[in-house]
Amino acid sequence: MKRLFTSSTVLLIILMSSQMWANTVQCQGLMSQASDKLELQTTMLLPNGQVSSPYCQVTGVVSRRIGKEGVFYNTRFELRLPSRWQGRLAYQFNTAFGGEIAPALGKITGLTNNQYAINQGFAVVSSNEGHDNSAFSALSGRLSQSFLFGHDATARKDFAYQAMAQVMPVAIKLAEQYYAAPVQYKYGIGQANGGRTAMVAATRFPNMFDGLLVASPGFNAPKAVLQHAWDYQILRQINDDIRTSLTVRDLEFISRELIRQCDTLDGISDDLIFATDACQTVFKPTSLVCKSEFDRDCLSTEKIGALVKMHKGPHNDKNQSLYSSWFYDTGMQSNNWRGWKISSKVDAWDNMPAGLVLGASALANLYTVPPTKSEGDIYALSDYLASFDFNRDAKKIYAVSKEFDVSPMTMMTPPDAAKPKLTEFKQAGGKMIVFQGNSDPVFSVKDTTRWYDFLDFTLVGKAREFVRFYRIPGMPHQQGGLSTDQFDMLQPLVQWVERQAQPQQVIAATRIDNPELSSRMAGLTRPLCPYPSYAEYWQGDMKSASSFRCVVPR
Repeated sequence: MKRLFTSSTVLLIILMSSQMWANTVQCQGLMSQASDKLELQTTMLLPNGQVSSPYCQVTGVVSRRIGKEGVFYNTRFELRLPSRWQGRLAYQFNTAFGGEIAPALGKITGLTNNQYAINQGFAVVSSNEGHDNSAFSALSGRLSQSFLFGHDATARKDFAYQAMAQVMPVAIKLAEQYYAAPVQYKYGIGQANGGRTAMVAATRFPNMFDGLLVASPGFNAPKAVLQHAWDYQILRQINDDIRTSLTVRDLEFISRELIRQCDTLDGISDDLIFATDACQTVFKPTSLVCKSEFDRDCLSTEKIGALVKMHKGPHNDKNQSLYSSWFYDTGMQSNNWRGWKISSKVDAWDNMPAGLVLGASALANLYTVPPTKSEGDIYALSDYLASFDFNRDAKKIYAVSKEFDVSPMTMMTPPDAAKPKLTEFKQAGGKMIVFQGNSDPVFSVKDTTRWYDFLDFTLVGKAREFVRFYRIPGMPHQQGGLSTDQFDMLQPLVQWVERQAQPQQVIAATRIDNPELSSRMAGLTRPLCPYPSYAEYWQGDMKSASSFRCVVPR
């Protein structure tokens, strides 16, 4: 008869079982922190497809209240405490508009499962940002249901930053009890709205985090949503049904022309445009206009005119910019870009773009004063964007009232967003890595570039001492497009915070499961260079990142 286990295997199983039992006891022991002000539940869980070690999962509520129209509000959180801990705690900022708790994994664009923060030795906490979407199920709104909390002034503040400020101290206290050791390093991880919250935290709570990882940041979100109304009104001039305004073929054609005119500016033809700024000078969208009715590889004056106006960004009748202009980049052919601007694949939205459904809902309910009451269906949201007045209505993102005594711009954005200094964050030793796709259709990477340029100007060229900014060619809002969108930005931040190793280039790869790649992009690796440098081909194998070097534009 074969021996199923050796003595050493049996011993290992006993030790593992003993450790699991000890962890379970410690996990249950956290209930001692519960009080009338802190509700808690704890469960010890085994590794799964996303978490590589056993972990104690804590769920809790730090506040409850009854708000406007009798709606129940609460600030709930989830804290995951892995057995393989390295003294780190990360707050995972909510990517979207709150209302639900995202699994506390420390997940962000570019990371594979084994690179999630929880699998790199972090305890991770996330929250619903002060409200539950389910609380509005009985109210009108339908497609806008997730934004109705914006009609309550306190809920706006909780969403903006206050929920995070309430949850983080509780998470620290629970982690330190569980591990019987102090939290050595505190991080914030967020993208999109979560990137906005991270940048707000750097200014409002400069001592709260040692390191902040910020992706595709919506730090000027109230301004950015104006773009959705701008796009909608422009595209309707092509066709009342904007889903047919610019076809898939139209956008693929524009992307091909960008590649033809700009691809070799970084030294090699590979469907990746790293010389982004030079491309904006070289690329002439007006050259794509059909000269006669017999031309084939071209677009109508109407379509090119719409494209140019969209990239100019929202303006009022005085030709004053209300947000930002945008880069021309190959991500226009991605499903993500199209899904935000032209048409989505969401049947419940009648395949209308996210810019209409989410953008109009956010603008009407959350980012203007007073908020606009609406039926919240496709027709009401379409009418709202179609009738939006950029002279009159755009001012509402700066407005206040008796009920809303702080404007959306003041509440939602970093206090120094226009002229960043981050003086206290820098003095506290904080470090920040920001990255964004050049084809982001939601938040303009040009706006983020302006933010970094002003910060660097204010600090006389020394912003790089504590902030690094990476721009990713071809990548839209998060992953996809003609891009190298698989990379680990978290580990460079950890090394910077904990070992003072300044980040340099970050190696990125194309994903095998990205269906939008061209055939010659399979298996590519490229360096992502800290702005203002970019990757330029030097010598060697065109598929290898080692054949490129980071250069500063001449």
